[in-house]
Amino acid sequence: MMKMHMLSGGRLRMAKRIYLPDARRGEMFELPVSCVLLRHAQGNVLFDTGCHPDVAVDPQGRLGVLARYMTPIMPADDHVLAGLKAVGFGPDDIDVVICSHLHTDHCGCNAFFKKATIFVHALEIEAANAPNALDRGYIRADWDHPLEMKIFDQQMDVFGDGKLTLIPLPGHSKGTTGALVKLDRSGEFLLASDALSVRANLDQRTSPRNSLDVDQFLKSLDEIAKLEAAGVKIICGHDDAQWAGLQKGAHAYT
Repeated sequence: MMKMHMLSGGRLRMAKRIYLPDARRGEMFELPVSCVLLRHAQGNVLFDTGCHPDVAVDPQGRLGVLARYMTPIMPADDHVLAGLKAVGFGPDDIDVVICSHLHTDHCGCNAFFKKATIFVHALEIEAANAPNALDRGYIRADWDHPLEMKIFDQQMDVFGDGKLTLIPLPGHSKGTTGALVKLDRSGEFLLASDALSVRANLDQRTSPRNSLDVDQFLKSLDEIAKLEAAGVKIICGHDDAQWAGLQKGAHAYT
């Protein structure tokens, strides 16, 4: 039976109006960074690796110009490596790392997973190599490692049994990808990452200001709405109210 553990990948403070068009200028809010451990019979999977540990202690050094827009507000031990340890896992226990996309708060700890195969969308590799990559939230130190990579460009069943399916949901970035998880008891979940960072965007059908392509984002939002209508529970990438209500750490969904 597959188990799903929600793990913290850090915590950030950002301008609220980036996500919510009606927010006042200067109003800030807090965003959890979510990572997910999936314990499958064929291997242990980590969906996103969150912020690098250095982000908490030296944000300017690790993030550079990006630190102006996303302020780390987590203690030094709030990262996915600590979360895994609390569940009894080390980096070498992870067989697959799925990158929803390659922005710094989603793949910051990739380098630690030396025995894993890194799954990433082809368009994300392209975007992360572009001349304006840093301005777009990509930091080479996060993702450019001599690790085994599996590049995909379409929907993909990771283990061939329908339990974990990667679904491209572009708009936030070119290759943003969600994961459809089917659990025996808890039902179906979509790990939406930044295809839906905060619940309000789905409820109001609005696009954040940091979307690369608004039309694509809204099309992906419609796909997410269809999945929810079919009974899938949507896990947002950065929704603080939802995060507070989720089981976390050793308390697994099964």
